[in-house]
Amino acid sequence: MERHNLVPIMGIEFLNITRMDLLEDVLMPRLDQRVKTFLVTANPEMVMQARADAEYKAVVQGADYVIPDGSGILAAGKILGTPMQERIPGYELMMDLLQIAEDKGLSCYFLGAKPEVNEQAVQAAQAEFPGLKVAGRHHGYFAEEEASVAQDVIASQADLIFVALGMPRQEKWISAHMKDADHGLFMGVGGSFDVLAGALKRAPQAWINLNLEWLYRLLKQPSRIKRIGKVFEFMFRIVFRGK
Repeated sequence: MERHNLVPIMGIEFLNITRMDLLEDVLMPRLDQRVKTFLVTANPEMVMQARADAEYKAVVQGADYVIPDGSGILAAGKILGTPMQERIPGYELMMDLLQIAEDKGLSCYFLGAKPEVNEQAVQAAQAEFPGLKVAGRHHGYFAEEEASVAQDVIASQADLIFVALGMPRQEKWISAHMKDADHGLFMGVGGSFDVLAGALKRAPQAWINLNLEWLYRLLKQPSRIKRIGKVFEFMFRIVFRGK
């Protein structure tokens, strides 16, 4: 990964790339070569969490690739004089990877979310991608010291491992356990299983195009106000401190 393709924001280096180039030039070759990969899709809230949590920051900095999932990250890049090519939504990237998995005969493991949401998400994935190989699945309601879950993921020999445990738990879980796998693309996907299962609706495309998906989600889920506050704090620090 060339240095000029990286954009540093508050100590986190984002890969400056389009979604298509990420898939074709980075992820697909690594999947073909069975190169173990840790992919983080980061938004302003995650950057702020990394700022407050040294352990989490080290985990994110240790990922193979960090990509910008959040309009605030793109705005920060522009303010800092290092504009990025485009936002790469984690949900859309997950769906791209499911399509690739079906096309190439790769297997997937679905880890996280509520038990019923996990089951529904896998069913929805198989309905949309009939040839998809599901290596295994497990809900996200397990204790951190419960080794059997990690053992099941590793034993599945899955090529793609989607982890929907929420931030920062999902990235910390991946960092702690992917070392035991001999291959696989590990990716934290947050609430993507809820969207895939139909339990959570994405913003209409017009809102997404205007980079207002965050506002749509706030209107639908007022409880997110504290999380949105982190986004404003992030932008304040970028504008007035640049770090």
